[in-house]
Amino acid sequence: MVPAAQCFTPIAVSDAGPRLRCGVFEVEEARGVCVLLNGQTEFIEKYFEVIDELRQRGLAVVAMDWRGQGGSQRLLPDPLKAHVEDFAHYDSDLDALIEKLARPLAQKLGVPMLAMAHSMGGHLLVRRLHDRQGEFAFAALCAPMIVIQPRGTPWWVVEKLSRFINRHAPSTEFVWGMAKRDQRTLPFAANIVTSDPLRYARTRDFLIAHSDLRVAGPTWGWLGAALGSIALLHSDGYAEAITTPTLLLAAGHDQVCDSDALARFGARMPNARLVCIAGAEHEILMERDVFRAQLWAALDDFMADITKRPRV
Repeated sequence: MVPAAQCFTPIAVSDAGPRLRCGVFEVEEARGVCVLLNGQTEFIEKYFEVIDELRQRGLAVVAMDWRGQGGSQRLLPDPLKAHVEDFAHYDSDLDALIEKLARPLAQKLGVPMLAMAHSMGGHLLVRRLHDRQGEFAFAALCAPMIVIQPRGTPWWVVEKLSRFINRHAPSTEFVWGMAKRDQRTLPFAANIVTSDPLRYARTRDFLIAHSDLRVAGPTWGWLGAALGSIALLHSDGYAEAITTPTLLLAAGHDQVCDSDALARFGARMPNARLVCIAGAEHEILMERDVFRAQLWAALDDFMADITKRPRV
């Protein structure tokens, strides 16, 4: 199998919205097509290791950079700002990826689609699972953004600030503190997403060499859109309506998203299984091997269980 890093040829996908940079990673004798969705500020190359681990399991992979980040079209004159006015715009990105790349590939190969997503990608996948029942054979969500950790600031303060700053229109100004955030210079000891120094250095070094892929952080407009979408996910009956078999992977030491909120959300989903990986930071897929082994074991067990279930 040719490694993902050697066979990545970016594909430009455009619909009514911005140009999206996507990638398709095929495999011999595929048993499924996995739609792989990354988190905010991330990019396809960060997931090459994950892509190959999925391909080793017989899964072709389709991935993309969300609008405004990675190699996809940036939305503001300042390319370091992650900005969106409504998460429905991200829904359009995911729809383009599925309808133009993932579904045609699955139909060509005669295999089902499944999905794996991290953080913001997990949040957006939840929206898709709710709106498109039965589209995926199953889904795996790694530390999905069900609730954001305010990290020392009371939640009601964050909400009030966001409403005030976005009162006239979605603000394109950085959320306070984000303008100076630089993944290329942030020391490992100051990071809150992984305890693995080698994988952390791999991402940092790649961004140093490819600074055009860098995003510093979100705008107040993005935060306002995120808070609105989080409220939607927690509305009455929303989680209960998601019937797709779903594996929820919680990071036991998540400092970015709320693992307790994820557990409560998962308990409302009729076909969800929660696995908490004690000690893992937010980016479980970029964690130390001791944590990643638990994630892959949980995924393999879940996949085996799903394939044994009778089709309805």
